[in-house]
Amino acid sequence: MEIIGYVFTGIGVIFLFLGVLGVIRMPDVYNKLQAGTKATTLGFLSMIAGAVFFRPEWWSKLLALGLFILVTAPIGSHNLARAAHSSREKIRIDGHDALEEEDTP
Repeated sequence: MEIIGYVFTGIGVIFLFLGVLGVIRMPDVYNKLQAGTKATTLGFLSMIAGAVFFRPEWWSKLLALGLFILVTAPIGSHNLARAAHSSREKIRIDGHDALEEEDTP
């Protein structure tokens, strides 16, 4: 059972690392929110699944924690994206603002 716990924990660590990498490398706040929310939610849920195999007696608390993350992460991400949109944060593609007109000679 511990081996399964290590596998889930390892998968969780990989997704959390990819989420951090996405937040660092993405060009604008909207992409950073997507990378951070999706990858870290999956990583955290995988780590919770691994913890269930290490401590089976904690399953009810870990289930409640997982449900809390599943409910609050999308809501928090939505609110951050809405705040960025209302403050007129620009979408960036290839280092340039997506809605700017390109200068043509």
